Amino acid sequence: MRHKQRLDSPLQSKLVALPESRQLDVLAGLFERRQARVLRIPLVAIRDAPDQNPVTRWIKDFIVNPPDYLIILTGEGLRRLISAARRLELESQFVGALGLVKTVCRGPKPVQSLREVKLDAWVRAALPTTAGVIDSLHGINLRNSRVSVQLYGEDPNHKLMDYLRSCQLDACCTVAPYVYLPASENDEVKNFIQELASGRIDLIVFTSKPQVHRLFEVAELFDLMSHLTRGLRETRIAAVGPVVREALQQKGCNVTIMPKSAYFMKPLLRATEAYFDSITDDG
Repeated sequence: MRHKQRLDSPLQSKLVALPESRQLDVLAGLFERRQARVLRIPLVAIRDAPDQNPVTRWIKDFIVNPPDYLIILTGEGLRRLISAARRLELESQFVGALGLVKTVCRGPKPVQSLREVKLDAWVRAALPTTAGVIDSLHGINLRNSRVSVQLYGEDPNHKLMDYLRSCQLDACCTVAPYVYLPASENDEVKNFIQELASGRIDLIVFTSKPQVHRLFEVAELFDLMSHLTRGLRETRIAAVGPVVREALQQKGCNVTIMPKSAYFMKPLLRATEAYFDSITDDG
């Protein structure tokens, strides 16, 4: 297999930490092609919910009695629901029922997951956050409607559910088709936090909210919170989108890099290159 040609880039020789797991090889390849030095530290792995019984019941109910609205918070979630339906030999029935439902998507990734089964989103939130979803729902009369919500991991999303409870729905249910689990041993993450505190890492790239939570959980476990906060203060931080940025900001972190609109890996890479190019010009 022929290797792609290396590219001149302001990222050359920069030490970049990647907490990504699911698409780690893809993301690492993008940075390595631009001659960055990559430190791989996968923090969380995504797995099917260990108890599939609630997911199975939800899928069967969805097929027999589709809701009026389905709120899709993640593309990962919809893909795993489709995979679960396939294992039950109900994929065509599930996708058929999905086509009858008004889908409200949190952002571009759920929209993309619908397109993979040749369906279009009914509404896409202008901002891919819970607040963006709620803002989109403000223009819809949900009274006496049946609404189902695909959750983000195991996060109960109290903010969204509280809003839906205020809408006088006929019924509301949720499904959590996947969970986040540690992808690296605690000692590996501990060593990474100490490396981060050394100031030698130029950039850390966060691609999901659970990565942020996992890093801070391990820091608290090993009494390394001061090391982590110092390391993050001295390291440039990139976030793939507003949800991740908000999670970091809630921890007191300064996010310097984020794509302007398309919250995917390649736009994130371009935003990172543009940032380092700008500070090279300034310096």
